[in-house]
Amino acid sequence: MTVDEFIKQWRDASPTIEVHTSGSTGDPKVMRVEKRRMLASARATCDFLGLQEGDTALLCMSVDYIAGKMMVVRAIERGLQLLTVEPSSHPLAASVFVDEIGQKLDFAAMVPMQVYCSLQVPRERELLGQIGHVIIGGGPLDEALEQELKGMANAIWHSYGMTETLSHVALRRVSGSEASPWFTPMLGVTLSVDENQCLVIDAPHLCPERLVTRDVVEMEQGSQRFKVLGRIDNVINTGGIKLHIEQVERQLAGHIARPFLITKRPDAQFGEMVVMLLQGTDEDIPAARAASEEFLDKYARPKRIIAVPELPMTPNAKPDRRQAETLAQQLLS
Repeated sequence: MTVDEFIKQWRDASPTIEVHTSGSTGDPKVMRVEKRRMLASARATCDFLGLQEGDTALLCMSVDYIAGKMMVVRAIERGLQLLTVEPSSHPLAASVFVDEIGQKLDFAAMVPMQVYCSLQVPRERELLGQIGHVIIGGGPLDEALEQELKGMANAIWHSYGMTETLSHVALRRVSGSEASPWFTPMLGVTLSVDENQCLVIDAPHLCPERLVTRDVVEMEQGSQRFKVLGRIDNVINTGGIKLHIEQVERQLAGHIARPFLITKRPDAQFGEMVVMLLQGTDEDIPAARAASEEFLDKYARPKRIIAVPELPMTPNAKPDRRQAETLAQQLLS
């Protein structure tokens, strides 16, 4: 879908619009959501960040998904000037940014991969640091990337949300002296946890039903702020020890040169076995195993490391956890 096609749908007589979930933990699905709720979400973000009419925003993600759609809706709701570039891993390499002056931006939204790649190129890194507000969504930030962003002078935020909540419902600052590990909910969002410590979201202006997530969180005492520990679906029970896949990956982040994912497979002795999928060749396995032995305790270390040509990912660059588990079972059968 193009931006013009989305705007045409937005302006038609229907009170709803079609959105697609990413399928990162299950089958992708199609939803119809009310345009008035999308406007409410856009208004909350613009108010939180202090965006004003005439400010410039960068759209560098596909409008096939909610993140891209919501950038257009924010521009419509607040009267922002929307600069659109082709979605890629290096959005700040677009021709509009080549000249010496560059393009002044007040607001941009990116996925972690785009931020990481932009930091590797001096000119793109400079431009990233000149954007007033950057929100990063669509996945977790590894520790090395977050530490690098902490030194940036502009306001960089990590977002928490999903298609069902029409983009994010909480933000946390990752740059400067205000950097925090705690997500703060947006205005009108009430949070709690269920019996499994999974986050529960009440946001009637965004979602008509109370939403019980699959994200295990730690809530700050006496506060609505929270930290995400991992998905309940992504727990490995190995020998009675429960491990959160995302936490294991964070412990290894920055210590393994090749891209990797942690997954699991059934095991007769331990119940479930920790498995690492490593993008590379068999020659890369010894270094990955050495890093695992150095930075993980004995329960979390992968029992098997499998080299694969490419890691399983969803169309919008999130780890495909279900396919990773299937692949591990197939390759180790």
